[in-house]
Amino acid sequence: MGQKDIRNAGLRVTLPRLLVLQVLEEAEPHHLSAEAIYKKLLELDESIGHATVYRVLMQFENAQIVKRHNFEEGHAVYELASGEHHDHMVDVVTGEITEFVNDRLEEIQLEIAKEHGVELVDHELVLYVKAAS
Repeated sequence: MGQKDIRNAGLRVTLPRLLVLQVLEEAEPHHLSAEAIYKKLLELDESIGHATVYRVLMQFENAQIVKRHNFEEGHAVYELASGEHHDHMVDVVTGEITEFVNDRLEEIQLEIAKEHGVELVDHELVLYVKAAS
């Protein structure tokens, strides 16, 4: 992603947008809160305020450049919208987020929709897990 993606989304290319995009592209793990993005920008010695980070993330979400997830009690995290479907597991102890794809689950979800006489157009699956004792 880069300037072209920002332009294609109908947004002007600005330094704050480029920097937030850079942080998200380099993020490991892939899911970052607005606060974590802000802290990474401070580490890069970039003076971009909290409000600007939130505004850019909102613009990116509206432009479908990022996806926002609320995995924990209103705590939003963001990831780049890759266009490739995946689901998530959230460790309730550590907060670690694991992405996964499972073809069997996808088939079962389609079957469930069909059984109910509806067409599945989109979904998000989040499994809340903890290490087995």
